[in-house]
Amino acid sequence: MTAKLIKGTEIREEILSEIEKEVKEIKEKHGKVPGLVTILVGENPASISYVTLKIKTADRLGFHEIQDNQPADVAEADLLALIDKYNKDEAINGILVQLPLPKHIDEKKILNAIDPDKDVDGFHPVNVGRLMIGGDEVKFAPCTPAGIQEMIIRAGVETSGAEVVVVGRSNIVGKPIANMMVQKGPGANSTVTIVHTRTKDLAAHCKRADILIVAAGVPGLVKPEWIKPGSCVIDVGVNRVGEKKSEKTGKMIPLLKGDVDFDAAKEIAGSITPVPGGVGPMTITMLMRNTLKSLKYKLGIQ
Repeated sequence: MTAKLIKGTEIREEILSEIEKEVKEIKEKHGKVPGLVTILVGENPASISYVTLKIKTADRLGFHEIQDNQPADVAEADLLALIDKYNKDEAINGILVQLPLPKHIDEKKILNAIDPDKDVDGFHPVNVGRLMIGGDEVKFAPCTPAGIQEMIIRAGVETSGAEVVVVGRSNIVGKPIANMMVQKGPGANSTVTIVHTRTKDLAAHCKRADILIVAAGVPGLVKPEWIKPGSCVIDVGVNRVGEKKSEKTGKMIPLLKGDVDFDAAKEIAGSITPVPGGVGPMTITMLMRNTLKSLKYKLGIQ
């Protein structure tokens, strides 16, 4: 039996509609809308593509959106001063500094300069600590892990008591999603194991997972025989492995492959995310939800 597809594109639209409705209600009642600023340094094509989509999404939702572009040679001190300006701006609820930054700038110093209560990416050490504590302490979960958890919940996958195996130990996906799935609460209460490319008998760990979350950045790493029949497979990997001709435009576009052998895995798993169209669309969506949360915190709205 072919697995149920967990489509990020569809779940994204559900959540964005919910956000849009809530933004209108807050604007009518309080006269405020979420304010989001994105600081882009230089002209990295991938970053520009991401930021463009972010602007389009924020505008659709009725956010107060600022795109602050800086030259690639901007001084670190000037960038820190810019962040300080937005930290103090009452109209701004979320600050996003697009990574990567040029080599002459210390990324850690820049990210740590953002007010934790405006850190809608969830990367500031204060927010990492809040996530570790869990419960009401959490303000902003990192966007990709938050999207993963939301997909699992909305797909109706039971997480309480489930064996969750996370393949990958990055600070952006692996560690935070493992921490989130082990907490008390909806979409959590799981027993979690983190594995990685240095784990002994990686296949055996994956095989016992009720929920397998793969974020290793290695195309086709997880083989079909590693997957427990009927399990939920979340493939976070988006790896460029070549090019293909677009059926719509006839132009050459990137050929993307996940960390899981999708075609074989879908015949074994109970549910699975596709690549592309799975986890990817959720990241900006959860960024928008975090920005809305930031405004709600400020207004004292539960």
